[in-house]
This record gives sequence, C-alpha cells and structure tokens, in this order.
Amino acid sequence: METAEFVAILDREGRSLATAAEQAGTDAKVPTCPEWQVNDLLRHTGKVHRWATSLVAEGHSSPRPVGGPPDLDGAALLTWFREGHGKLVSTLTSASPDVRCWHFLPAPSPLAFWARRQAHETTVHRFDAESARGGTPTGIDPAFAADGIDELLIGFHARDRSRVRTPEPRVLRVRATDADDAVWTVRLSQEPPVAKRGDAGPGEDVDCEVAGPVAELYLALWNRLPFPAVTGDASVAELWRAKSAV
Repeated sequence: METAEFVAILDREGRSLATAAEQAGTDAKVPTCPEWQVNDLLRHTGKVHRWATSLVAEGHSSPRPVGGPPDLDGAALLTWFREGHGKLVSTLTSASPDVRCWHFLPAPSPLAFWARRQAHETTVHRFDAESARGGTPTGIDPAFAADGIDELLIGFHARDRSRVRTPEPRVLRVRATDADDAVWTVRLSQEPPVAKRGDAGPGEDVDCEVAGPVAELYLALWNRLPFPAVTGDASVAELWRAKSAV
C-alpha cells in the first residue's frame, strides 16, 4: 500500500473513532479494553497522535517520550482529540517524502512508517470506540488488514521485547480464508518469534493454526476478538493471547 493510502485511512478512521466516542459518551466502558473508559481511549490515542506528529514535524532522530494525558473530559476531550488527529493528518500529508526522523520498525522511509503505523493504531482503537458505542462495527478492508498482520507478526514481534516465547520450538500458522495467499508462518522458541508471509516448508509440522476472515484475524491478533477457528494445539493460540500485547 502507498503512503497516501495509509494517510487517507488514518484520516477516515480517526474521524470515525471520534464519532463513535461521542455517541458512546466519554464515561462508557470499552469492552475490548476492560480497564478503560472511552476517555482513557481518547487520551491514549490522542497522545500517540501528538507524539508521532512531533517526531515527523520536528525531525527528531531519536525517540522522545510520549506526553502526559490532558486533564480534560467530555466535549473538551473530544475537541482535543480531533485537533490532534487533524494535525497528524496534515503533518503526514505535507511532509517531504525524504523527511528523516526516528522510527522503530523497518520501512521504506520514516514517512511511510509513520503513515502506516498510525493508520493501524487508529483503526484498532476505532474498533475499541465502536465496541463502547455498540452496534455493528465498521468493516476493515482485507488488503489493509493483511498489511496490519504483516506489521504485527513480521515487525512488532521480531523485536527483542516480544514476550511470545516457548521452551520448545513451536509453529503457528495464521491463515486467512477470504484472501488469496494470505497465510503466515510464525516460528516460536525461546527467542523472539520469526514470522514470514507464506506457508510452512515441506515436511515442517504446524502445531496450531488460527484461521478465518482476514479482518477478523487482524483484530484477533491484536486481542480484540477471539480467533475465528483454532485447530491443533490450542495452547499455542492461548499463549499468543496471553503474551502478545505490545
């Protein structure tokens, strides 16, 4: 996907998040994040938006701390969120393609990284806001969902901080049932997971498979939904649910 596509998704998803949050009310519980109310969701996502904006706009070459949450609630908090989201969208839209700043996963460029990362960050939290509101959630484009699974499995969990570890080697397969060639093989061990797009090699045993529509798998891997279907050793899927928070 192109950077401009990610920015367009970020724009749409942030607006939808704010609308759902307003409809739910800022004191509503968030079922997908049981310790949060909607005001916590807005503060968290709004802080991340401002953090990403500052890194890109100011060209920081090293990480900066995420700022503290505002002492706001209700309509004032929603206004604060919308302002920060709008600033992030405009910053990414106007940034030079060769802008240089810190980023934490491999990417074609810092701008490509931040557009992609914030699009996925905001989409997952839009789903959270809609879970608080109730009703049918907005759908997620299959190609975007598959890209998000790539980012999570091949990017986030390749880092040393991943806690998805097993005493003995195990193989998890993630298979989308509605997208051609959307299958991932995740090799688990005492080291960080090693994931690749594609099926396991010839003769290699798969200990557990999680399968379903790609958008549902995307949300399930982010622990927003249960896995649609699990075959094989279910303890591998449970390990993911218990240890995969990033």
